[in-house]
Amino acid sequence: MSEPVRGRAIYEGKAKILYEIENNPEHLILFFKDDATAFNAKKRGSWERKGVVNSQISAALTTLVQKAGVPTHFVRNLSDREQLVKRVDIVPVEVVVRNYVAGSLARRLGMEEGGKLSQPFVEWYYKSDSLDDPMLLTQWILEFGYATMDELSAMKEYALTINRVVGTFFDSLGITLIDFKVEFGRSAGSIVLADEITPDGSRLWEKGTNRKLDKDRFRRDLGDVAETYEELLQRVEAALANS
Repeated sequence: MSEPVRGRAIYEGKAKILYEIENNPEHLILFFKDDATAFNAKKRGSWERKGVVNSQISAALTTLVQKAGVPTHFVRNLSDREQLVKRVDIVPVEVVVRNYVAGSLARRLGMEEGGKLSQPFVEWYYKSDSLDDPMLLTQWILEFGYATMDELSAMKEYALTINRVVGTFFDSLGITLIDFKVEFGRSAGSIVLADEITPDGSRLWEKGTNRKLDKDRFRRDLGDVAETYEELLQRVEAALANS
């Protein structure tokens, strides 16, 4: 199998770049940068190997959810920070799954972080950095044509499956999946996961200590950001090697 040849960049986000592939309109190269942002890029930083760590964690966790029946854009790793992915049409609705009170939910309701919810809650947000990703009601999504009800149902089902699979995996590592954000896209008329699953988009707390193992270390200036990401990758890889 010949390796794909990188073409022009067609999208650059806060942490990733998408490149076209010469003579291959169905796939793209996803490149993970070392950049970090928070508060919709109002805070910026970077550290060495961040892109490598996120790419490897995401590939491992995406493979797990694929095996559980969630269709995804991920095809295979190309390098330590590049992935071959399917070209998709992104649905402009971000999906957040919450298992515990934390982050913006705690701020909105004036609650302390850490309270366990009675069940996982799924929330919708409009994908727009300029608007700070406002929360959406289902009726608004349908009214403005961002997605159909069938698409929303599939996105919710897949998000809850991701929550179960990834949550169970991290639980075996002594880590609690507090919440996470994912995006979906359309591929050949069907909904697929079209996002990374990494500590950038998840809250991960160590059991017993509530030590943050995610991007909150960067957001809240908790220190040891690069070391914590590397530790998480090592724990993920060790668990999969022993499974």
